[in-house]
Amino acid sequence: MVDLVSQYQEIKTEVDQAIINVLETAQFINGPAVVGFKEDLESYLGVKHVIPCANGTDALQIALMALGLKPGDEVITPSFTYIATTEVVALLGLIPVFVDVDEETFCIDSSKIEAAITSKTKAIIPVHLYGQAANMEEIMEVANKYGIHVIEDNAQAIGSDYHMSSGDIKTGTIGHIGCTSFFPSKNLGCYGDGGAIFTNNDTLAAQMRKVANHGQSKRYYHDTVGCNSRLDSIQAAVLKIKLAKLDAYIDARRKVAKHYDNFLSQFDGLISPVRDAKSRHVFHQYTMRLIDIDRDALNAYLAERDIPSMIYYPVPAHRQEMFIEFGSQHTNLPVTDMLTGQVLSLPIHTEMEQDQLDYICSNIENFINAERKS
Repeated sequence: MVDLVSQYQEIKTEVDQAIINVLETAQFINGPAVVGFKEDLESYLGVKHVIPCANGTDALQIALMALGLKPGDEVITPSFTYIATTEVVALLGLIPVFVDVDEETFCIDSSKIEAAITSKTKAIIPVHLYGQAANMEEIMEVANKYGIHVIEDNAQAIGSDYHMSSGDIKTGTIGHIGCTSFFPSKNLGCYGDGGAIFTNNDTLAAQMRKVANHGQSKRYYHDTVGCNSRLDSIQAAVLKIKLAKLDAYIDARRKVAKHYDNFLSQFDGLISPVRDAKSRHVFHQYTMRLIDIDRDALNAYLAERDIPSMIYYPVPAHRQEMFIEFGSQHTNLPVTDMLTGQVLSLPIHTEMEQDQLDYICSNIENFINAERKS
């Protein structure tokens, strides 16, 4: 799905030297490389505070912990997302309240959020799925109306712009807190695990730094229960180099997406990813919908021809066994359930070549023609 080897070869000289610099200084934890990357990311996002951490799941957990939520408090979230989004809610003794997603954007349906709010609702976690932003303008209006915190799960959409009525703003910086992952396959990925949290709120920033550092603001003096979550210097050194190329990486992904769009438009039953007019899609995944075409058979057919494709996600959170205690399996989310049987993601990355695209597309065409003849 992602060719990290070819990407590394393009930046090998810079990356190797950056790693050597860290090794030679032996400042592996919270060293200059971490500070430098943090400052670059703050500038890129136009956000006041970036708190680097160990991974994207930790970022979400730290954000929730910093809000001081209590067991039994409710957090509104989509079910159609990677499990980390909802897992951290349950891990902290909070109650996930699942809301359906928009059929076209795959993101949480902002029109359904208000009906899910109760006196116990303390936070909303919109997920910018596959690289496209949720409807943040409407989400923030509802959140402000009820005094609810918004934590953006921006793990798949870093670099995306969202058009608010006040102007364009980077996803992850619209809500009270934004979280991201630097897992290697992300648009901005390191060579291991990594994550970060964003906010413009000084008080929340101080609290999240404390939570991520064993609950201490002064060494050996622990004010609250925290965790140990740090981005190491080697990963930060790699990310600093790749951040400077992120917009070029996004442009390359969008070019691949346009090629897929043009190809898929000839087939009834294949729906290309919809672009919300308010969001710049950065295509962490190119996820199409298959209507009256055997999705699982196509997935297997492509695999037999050494073409990776993925189903993100075959089982939504509300149908996972881990959430049975919340009775979530009885939640009515018709769009989510429909999409889990329709979506298929095609390879998309910054190093794709025309012959690879042609090979992928021709095999999709062969499958559809053969299926319809039969």
